[in-house]
Amino acid sequence: MSSARLRPDPTFYPSPRLAMEAPRERLAYVAMLCPGRSRADGLAVVDLDPASPTHATRVGGLDLPHLGDELHHYGWNACSSALCPMGGHPFTERRYLIIPGIRSSRLYIADTRPDPRQPRIVKEIPPEELLRKTGYSRPHTVHCGPEGIYVSTLGGKGARGDESLPGIFLLDCDSFEVLGQWELARGPQTMSYDFWWNLPHDYMVSSEWGLPPQFESGLVAEDLLANRYGHHLHFWDLRGRRHLQTIDLGANHQMALEVRPAHDPTRDYGFLGVVVDTTTLEGSLWTWWRENGRFHARKTATIPPEPADPAALPDLLKPFGAVPPLVTDIDLSLDDRHLYVACWGTGELRRYHVSDPFDLRLTGSVRLGGIARHTPHPSGAAFHGGPQMIEISRDGERVYFTNSLYSTWDDQFYPMGVPGQMAMARSGAGGFALERDFLVGFPEGMRAHQIRLEGGDCSTESFCFASA
Repeated sequence: MSSARLRPDPTFYPSPRLAMEAPRERLAYVAMLCPGRSRADGLAVVDLDPASPTHATRVGGLDLPHLGDELHHYGWNACSSALCPMGGHPFTERRYLIIPGIRSSRLYIADTRPDPRQPRIVKEIPPEELLRKTGYSRPHTVHCGPEGIYVSTLGGKGARGDESLPGIFLLDCDSFEVLGQWELARGPQTMSYDFWWNLPHDYMVSSEWGLPPQFESGLVAEDLLANRYGHHLHFWDLRGRRHLQTIDLGANHQMALEVRPAHDPTRDYGFLGVVVDTTTLEGSLWTWWRENGRFHARKTATIPPEPADPAALPDLLKPFGAVPPLVTDIDLSLDDRHLYVACWGTGELRRYHVSDPFDLRLTGSVRLGGIARHTPHPSGAAFHGGPQMIEISRDGERVYFTNSLYSTWDDQFYPMGVPGQMAMARSGAGGFALERDFLVGFPEGMRAHQIRLEGGDCSTESFCFASA
């Protein structure tokens, strides 16, 4: 082992505050998917350095070797959690991207060295191996833990992925071998989506979307109106790998998606976004917390639907004469002060002040796209879809976002098409506003989803030490 490997990766930070003081991001990795399968999915590398002559353009990337993977969420092999005292890999490197195909159930391991603009595949895990070793399919969210790489799944066995239950599996963080199911006792959990944790407090929280037949061919309106999508939060003993508690948010609160725990590990709370309330068409934000050994959750903000001419709406929404906000992503700044909320349906990106996690205050809003509004970019260019996947710079001053949700759902809600785009808003004491000179396009036929920032980002990092 070289002497350089005897020191932790310089992009690992003990606390959120130290991560905020680190050098700014220079590159973004963006998942691209081709819904028509005319070409393979891939990654785009985008230049984020404002001093660069190629700023806000694609400067590299990676094409995958198979068709039809449907890239969705992905993540780093290692992050600041490697510095946790319970970890056994403090000298690993933030170097590899773990890239699941949500439709193919195939995983790729991509190396971003030696040239971070030209990642290369160094390992492929076929769907047969994943199913054989875990019983799971449709891999989704990737989180780097102190002792391994955790990956949630949306499906189980069978062609439809619903013959057994989904869950979480682990990869070895050095060999990337599939180790097996994480859960020892899953309790009443039957659906899966996102997950995250508080490492020193030793618990995990997970959420629910739906089973593969409920999303792969598009939103199933009958299931939505019958409240058959996910509406529970689950809490787990992290090291014990056992289910502890379930909170039912109410069956009308359909599709409990992204969970965002506070980054400061002394803060025993977090946030959740719910896509839609079937009784009101509202989106909602929830705060969950632990008190006296029990977990609780409370709705702390709602976002109303917006009336619209049925003639301007896709078939799915015509009977309602309104556009639901469709809260499809949320992201929390590293200082735990601002929560950003993507309202993919109405084309709005909201900023809430959340220093008091039970008093969410709306402090800013920008609009782009939208099912009915079609708000253009400040540059004058059309923006398709709406704000969807969000990623915040470590210093909290830049909020990047893309516009595609999931290919079949894109087609239902935006039948005119969702060409891939990435935009950015500036956030600070001067307010919250779109950046006119930042709008990135992607190759024809490709859509854009998850963003990862070189050196770590707000939806990747987890910490074991509090900020001073």
